Amino acid sequence: MEARDVMTPDPACCSPSDSVKDAAALMANNDCGEIPVVDQSGALVGVITDRDIACRCVAQGKPADTRVEDVMSSSLVTVTADEGIDDCCKKMEDSQVRRLPVVDEEGKCCGIVSQADIARHADEKETGDLVREVSESTEEAASAGCC
Repeated sequence: MEARDVMTPDPACCSPSDSVKDAAALMANNDCGEIPVVDQSGALVGVITDRDIACRCVAQGKPADTRVEDVMSSSLVTVTADEGIDDCCKKMEDSQVRRLPVVDEEGKCCGIVSQADIARHADEKETGDLVREVSESTEEAASAGCC
């Protein structure tokens, strides 16, 4: 099974200059916790998560019109549509992320694979391993030699 078999295709995206309020509205309207951030050509330049908004905007007292680029996560871990689910799980576990943008050969976002997508399609052991590894605290991961 490949990423294309489980991913959410054509996710809602925003631009770096959009407001955090607009990104949050996209999350609410699309029932998701991460929005890919793309440049004018459609290339993926980052992601903004509900956690980015809570920790880097709201908790710091920044206004709702703060630009996405000021709070987004720009160190990206991505997969291609033809990568296997095992590779997706490994990348999620190694990076301790719950979602991976799927990019095409031009670096444009064409989907997202989430932990939930994998849980709906993978066997119970693989799903359990993924949840456990992604949820491991950074300190535990560092002491285990993962980071």
